[in-house]
Amino acid sequence: MAPPEEFGHSVLGGIPIMGKCFELSGGKFSSQGVTLFSEVPDNVSFSPFPSFCHSSDAPLSIIQRVQASSYKGGFLGFSKEEPSDRLMNSLGKFSDRNFLSIFRFKTWWSTMWVGNSGSDLQMESQWILLDVPELRSYVLIMPLIEGKFRSALHPGIDGHVMICAESGSTRVQASSFNNIAYVHISDNPYNLMKEAFSALRVHLNTFRMLEEKSAPNLVDKFGWCTWDAFYLTVEPIGVWQGVKEFVEGGTPPRFLIIDDGWQSINLDGENPLEDAKNLVLGGTQMTARLYRFEECEKFRKYKGGTMLGLGAPSFDPKRPKMLIEKAIEVEHAEKALDKALKSGITDLSKFKSKVEDLKRELNEMFGGEKGGSSVSVGCGSCCCKSEDVGLKAFTKDLRTKFKGLDDIYVWHALCGAWGGVRPGATHLNSKIIPVKVSPGLDGTMQDLAVVKIVEGGIGLVQPDQATDLYESMHSYLAKAGITGVKVDVIHTLEYVSEEYGGRVELAKAYYEGLSKSLAKNFNGTGLISSMQQVNDFFFLGTRQISIGRVGDDFWFQDPNGDPMGVYWLQGVHMIHCAYNSMWMGQIIQPDWDMFQSDHLCAKFHAGSRAICGGPVYVSDSVGGHNFDLIKKLVFPDGTIPKCQYYALPTRDCLFKNPLFDNKIILKIWNFNKFGGVIGAFNCQGAGWDPKEQRIKGYSECYKPMSGLVHVNDIEWNQKTEASEMGNAEEYAVYLNQAEQLFLTTPESDPIKMTIQPSSFEIFSFVPIKKLKNRTKFAPFGFTNMFNCGGTIQELEYCEDGVDQLSVRIKVKGEGEFLAYSSLPPKKCCLKGAEEVGFEWLADGGKLILNLPWLEECGGIADVAFVF
Repeated sequence: MAPPEEFGHSVLGGIPIMGKCFELSGGKFSSQGVTLFSEVPDNVSFSPFPSFCHSSDAPLSIIQRVQASSYKGGFLGFSKEEPSDRLMNSLGKFSDRNFLSIFRFKTWWSTMWVGNSGSDLQMESQWILLDVPELRSYVLIMPLIEGKFRSALHPGIDGHVMICAESGSTRVQASSFNNIAYVHISDNPYNLMKEAFSALRVHLNTFRMLEEKSAPNLVDKFGWCTWDAFYLTVEPIGVWQGVKEFVEGGTPPRFLIIDDGWQSINLDGENPLEDAKNLVLGGTQMTARLYRFEECEKFRKYKGGTMLGLGAPSFDPKRPKMLIEKAIEVEHAEKALDKALKSGITDLSKFKSKVEDLKRELNEMFGGEKGGSSVSVGCGSCCCKSEDVGLKAFTKDLRTKFKGLDDIYVWHALCGAWGGVRPGATHLNSKIIPVKVSPGLDGTMQDLAVVKIVEGGIGLVQPDQATDLYESMHSYLAKAGITGVKVDVIHTLEYVSEEYGGRVELAKAYYEGLSKSLAKNFNGTGLISSMQQVNDFFFLGTRQISIGRVGDDFWFQDPNGDPMGVYWLQGVHMIHCAYNSMWMGQIIQPDWDMFQSDHLCAKFHAGSRAICGGPVYVSDSVGGHNFDLIKKLVFPDGTIPKCQYYALPTRDCLFKNPLFDNKIILKIWNFNKFGGVIGAFNCQGAGWDPKEQRIKGYSECYKPMSGLVHVNDIEWNQKTEASEMGNAEEYAVYLNQAEQLFLTTPESDPIKMTIQPSSFEIFSFVPIKKLKNRTKFAPFGFTNMFNCGGTIQELEYCEDGVDQLSVRIKVKGEGEFLAYSSLPPKKCCLKGAEEVGFEWLADGGKLILNLPWLEECGGIADVAFVF
């Protein structure tokens, strides 16, 4: 990018104090003479970002960063003659310029989209990144929150980019905005994101950057989530059996998420004091409401010590699967009934009869009228002491038996349950609010959750009691031994904001209450946010929240009957995660979600989780595990060889479509302590269809793909600790799947690769150190782990003299340790004394050492190679 003075700046101490990078004149929005938007309406305004920050509680380091790059940014606004609660205005048009964008394909989920014209945008775009090769730069356009309005970008006619500002309430109107969108320019797309979000952090002063917050303890650990294992049939004995299997399999979970199904919920019209019975699949609970803050009967009946004794109840792993299969039959029968009704069939008796028969069969499988758990546990009597029964007793027993289980989280929806809180059931003032879906969401994908929420409305606790809502839930959970929550269905507030000052004001009240409770009850960090991928949340809800989902759900089954079965969905998940991390990673630790270790595409997912830089967790069914695969991700103590950053797409993938362009392999980069890593994933075969407004399979793209990998694909300068590694003269590179070792330099030709569909390769790049005796050395770590470089904890080169050269390495794990060494070492020692054997291959320079797990050292071996 051109230096500041080339943009017409005065410079003082290297920091521009006057001037601007952007200009709006004569209907053109431009930078350094290059037109970005043409035909800009007269009612659009631009103002540079102020060089001096207004009042902000941001740390000095962030304020200084913002001041240093303030000349690169500014704000767009517009004005209308008539006020409204929803205003649409063009920002101008562009064509023949590549862009990358993030848009909402469902209410709560976002993904990437590329094109070269303003008309190629999708509805509800959260931002656009323009490629400006004329300046060797990139320009970001980010719709913002201003006052009580929130904005998004939409496609216009003939290349125009439309901005939509909406309050979410017809009672809240405006006619003009000064700062409704932010623009920023940089020669580095990754610096651009950091600079832009730093500027917005200071400008809005409503959220905090990830660097300001602590991540939860589970971020570098292995865990298990109960969702796919049980759905809504989750119960204590099944959870216990699941944790037990992981421990016995050698991959103990360090955190557990008890997902949807543990709460006390019921449906309107049912007994307001009893749990809804025999719920199985997601969807059946979406019109139900929370009627008490304590656990449901299945967990409430648990009696302390039940699972610790010799006569502990057994668990049938087939039972959840049978219930799920029968519930799927019911669901299909109900869909057939609905289809018949819509087609005009008058005699629906056979369809209704089938639904009733299947429901009766499902009810009988649950135990008839009794329903509930498969095994009755404890007495459930109110005379028992609270610590001896229920969730508290269960968590206590879990920790007594499974010592390494550090965290136990439970699920809940932002509004309490999917349908909110039942009016009159608690001390809180809740009211059923009809759902109103904004016009912008018409361009998103049909979603069962939205249909159900529209059907039942939301039992909304009044916003002035939002703090009380979360305190009531979370204080009880904290006392019961729960250390965190997974908060789901976050983006429903925009549906019900008419009476409450609009979506921004309602969100502020709820997120403030959630943040206060998180700080008080869960150590300020114990919360995973989910179904939250909208700018409202990131700008308003993340002062305290530090981790969240960056992808849609892991779909282990094909919901559409696609000819490609489950395969077409898997690459889509990785694209969501990789590209969403570009913006979400500035504010929260990206969470790539769970997967199933015995799934057809389990290895594909495992490869991405290995280098994603976040926690690794699975949703295996009880008895359904691939421990050989899990052990490529997880140490025997339940921790993981986590990367030091969060994975992002490489620069050459930014304006391409790795899903169905028949050309591109998704490449993501990350760092370890002593090297960089690139994962190459063949995600081709599915993606968004703008006409059908859904994600679908593109089977013609599901085939082997070829591409190139280079050490320069790693953005070494994105982390201070890694920048020095980017200056190495030579690197050793190891291909994890091909088990090949190469040497390369920054000037070398790229490495050619061909990746099969739903397959991957992981390239570990390690700077080569030249010792005084001319030996060249580079350690890779345990190659039986997908992220082998993450196993190296410490690395020291000791060169006291020509005759006393050594490399000291602390490496965690077990298995085959690999390093590149141009010459064989004289000896190898463990713990500085014990000499051990090794293998050195002259052809290729592979130095191989087999090491056991050293339990007494926390799995860390102190290895020294003497040359």
